[in-house]
Amino acid sequence: MTKYILGGISLPPDSGRDEALAAAAKCLRTSGIAARDLAVFRRSVDARKKEDVRLVYAVLFTSENEIKPQIEKRLQLRRAAAEELTLSHGTAPLCERPLIVGFGPCGMFCALLLSREGYRPIVIERGADVDTRVRDVDAFYGGGDLDENSNIQFGAGGAGTFSDGKLVTRIGDSRSAFVLSTFARLGAPREILTNAKPHIGTDILRTVVKNVAAEILALGGEIHYGTRFLGYAEMQNGSRRIKTTAGDFFTSALVLAIGHSARDTYAELLLRGVHITAKDFSVGLRVEHKKADIDRALYGRFAGTKNLPYAEYNLSWNTKVRGVYTFCMCPGGEVVCGASERGGLCVNGMSRFARDGENSNSAVCVSVFRGDFGGTPERAIDFVRTLEQKAFAAGGGTYAAPVSTLGDFLAGRDCKAIGDVCPTYMNGRVRPTDLRALFPAPLAETLCGGLRAFGKKIPGFDRADALLSGVETRTSAPVRILRTQALTMEGTDDIYPGGEGAGYAGGITSAAVDGLRIAEAIMAKFRPFS
Repeated sequence: MTKYILGGISLPPDSGRDEALAAAAKCLRTSGIAARDLAVFRRSVDARKKEDVRLVYAVLFTSENEIKPQIEKRLQLRRAAAEELTLSHGTAPLCERPLIVGFGPCGMFCALLLSREGYRPIVIERGADVDTRVRDVDAFYGGGDLDENSNIQFGAGGAGTFSDGKLVTRIGDSRSAFVLSTFARLGAPREILTNAKPHIGTDILRTVVKNVAAEILALGGEIHYGTRFLGYAEMQNGSRRIKTTAGDFFTSALVLAIGHSARDTYAELLLRGVHITAKDFSVGLRVEHKKADIDRALYGRFAGTKNLPYAEYNLSWNTKVRGVYTFCMCPGGEVVCGASERGGLCVNGMSRFARDGENSNSAVCVSVFRGDFGGTPERAIDFVRTLEQKAFAAGGGTYAAPVSTLGDFLAGRDCKAIGDVCPTYMNGRVRPTDLRALFPAPLAETLCGGLRAFGKKIPGFDRADALLSGVETRTSAPVRILRTQALTMEGTDDIYPGGEGAGYAGGITSAAVDGLRIAEAIMAKFRPFS
């Protein structure tokens, strides 16, 4: 018995699961394939032609007989990858339990796998648990002080907890299937297993994060919230003493899943002489349109069809020197304040599973090269921090977001009033200004070129009353902590940097996969903790 995937089943947008399975069964039967256990494997939208929008299905099935190579080729069948991980355990003793710094996707999945295999990891997280973190963010949105350790960036689940909960990835790692199935097992909607662009939404993701934490604890792991990493020292027995704001811990395997906003940790590592390099990254703005307008622009007369998801786009343009692209598109979402340092302001996008808000938003980002900031990791961080401080000042120093209509931004003038697209940021706490003035001229000019180009790709994208908010700076880490093929930090054999903060992932799924890879590396070296 072999499991295959049959793709390319194109159906009208009002079709559903039953029609897809029936079409697949007919195709397989006609080709002489004895198939059973048919199930929808993937569903996507083909909206390249607005006059003929289609739903495209891939169907998983089990073949009762060997399929001839020529039939495999003609139907473009592919064999399904296994969802279970292939694990091995080493023989080296663990003097101290593994310790993971950070409980974002990388740290969560590293801790979860280690817990399942008997390694009893310890997790320290500078931010709060989910419920406390939600209260802290709500208090901040209500006019309270920014908590620099419990906010939209820091706390259980990492920055992804306050996002759209996107699980799309292009890394092509078979561990992605394990990540998705784990999310579904722990509370995410099962449709994430079949949608081509799966998302959980911030509301459901919060429950999933709590369930992940509960399973780690039930399996013998520990999670210490409100515990900030301060550094480490090597002990005589080869283990390390980990210094934190809650006292010392000891470990034989240290995982740095710190997230891309832990600038104080970067500073500590740089002082120690850790090999950290600056890398190219991107910065930009959030653009908001009315969700109904984006749906009509992409789906035409099919907008509003029951089985069609809210429209999403993914755009790019370049000058052959510098590129502009959209990122983290949130249909029916809101723009949120992603600040984690006092005196600095950045924005991000978030939506609930239902995506039932009036606006759709996405980041519009422009490339930043090492030559733009001087090439060192310190200057990379300073470049981003300076942009955030300028945005904070432009917003009036109260965490109100500086905003501009797209028309005013393209014209390079001060924005005086907002149009028909109402801001979703922090209950409308925005300040019209000249957003273009926040960026170095080459970046601002390229952003303008990209916005105009996107207007040619999606009618109405560049409409004058589309709303821009600034600044988007946390798309990825501006630095990378160098590591070996064994996934250990250069110069060490027991410290494992991983995820977005270390520069090895971009998004929830890829960060989770990196956490799994690190857990596998630790397990391949050490036997379970006893």
